Amino acid sequence: MAEKSEVNVAPWCPFCGMDVGRPSDQVERKMTEFPVGRCECGAVYVCDATGHNVGSAMVECLVHACNDEWDLAWELIPEEDYLTGRLENYDDVTHQVVPKRNLDGRAVRGVLYFVRLHTEVAEIAERFRKNRQAPAPAGTQAAPAATGPQPAVDGQGKKIRAGKQKVRQLVEADDVEALVSLALADIRTLRFIQRLLYAPDEAERYHVAWLLGRVCAGVASREPGPVADLLHRLFEACTDSAATSWGMVEAIGAIIANRPDIYGAFTRHLLNFMGDRATQEAVIWGLGEIAASRPDLVRKTPFYSTFHFLGHDSPRMRGLMARLLGRIRATEASFQVMGLQKDRTEITIFEQGRPLRTTVAALADQAVREMHEKEQTSTGTGPGGPRSPGKEKTHGK
Repeated sequence: MAEKSEVNVAPWCPFCGMDVGRPSDQVERKMTEFPVGRCECGAVYVCDATGHNVGSAMVECLVHACNDEWDLAWELIPEEDYLTGRLENYDDVTHQVVPKRNLDGRAVRGVLYFVRLHTEVAEIAERFRKNRQAPAPAGTQAAPAATGPQPAVDGQGKKIRAGKQKVRQLVEADDVEALVSLALADIRTLRFIQRLLYAPDEAERYHVAWLLGRVCAGVASREPGPVADLLHRLFEACTDSAATSWGMVEAIGAIIANRPDIYGAFTRHLLNFMGDRATQEAVIWGLGEIAASRPDLVRKTPFYSTFHFLGHDSPRMRGLMARLLGRIRATEASFQVMGLQKDRTEITIFEQGRPLRTTVAALADQAVREMHEKEQTSTGTGPGGPRSPGKEKTHGK
């Protein structure tokens, strides 16, 4: 039995990657009474312990996500108004996913079905919940999201299959839109792009990693599950001590950075690779890319454990650390970052997969400015804050 317990894992949300709790019965039980749960990212899920009633589970999950507003649920359009996902082989007795589909001689066939409403629809559902006793405003309806990318099809309407050479050509052409359409038609496209990370040229690896992140962002608009699966595979590959990561940590950072609203919960797991010198730089780069749009995700991790890398013997590591700490407005490390403002060592870093020639001092200067902006905001002396009478001067932009 020990062998089986090693391969069984806790169930996770296909949208954000966070472990989810055991679904439970609602206080007000309805319909087929599937146990329900809610992820921290806002996704709702239900459990079909037998795997034979997925259709009913789908309906109940969607209605529950809409706060039991049936009329709203029936108006919604899949992908345009909400995303779906599912976990197979779920055992409701032990609350774990059992890949072998058998536990102690007992068959495991359960399914966790997930629904995540788009922001606009979730806001409408919340208003319904708050005003359940009041009549709904005239004309209220779900606001559909913009139409997403479509799968690539041939002249006869059949989905096009991906090939290694075709994917390579599209990557070299930097044709993200075509790659997204191809991936929606054939999810193997993501694997073919991943294989291109095995390149001896560093610039090429960073370019492919960032492009993979952009493609995954487009795919996740319609099919977030396969991208979450890819992230799990990348994490597993990076933990193999007998193999080289070959741009995989960079790819993880790029995927999260391009869709932090869906995969932001994976950010905390990047720090697991800081113990390996070979992946430290990639981790700091990835955290910096994520912090460019969602510094709060990095702030939620024990990032302070990386402060000492400001004194690293690699000038690029010092520069990337300064960039990261500036983007998350880490004023607690401002004095250490200021110490790098005289470091004129030239380095090449990668911004969104593109090489940028700069210096450690330039990155430290930028970081200090970003930290200073936070201080101005918090003290009310910056743009938008109170000023003394007659003082119209604003601080640096």
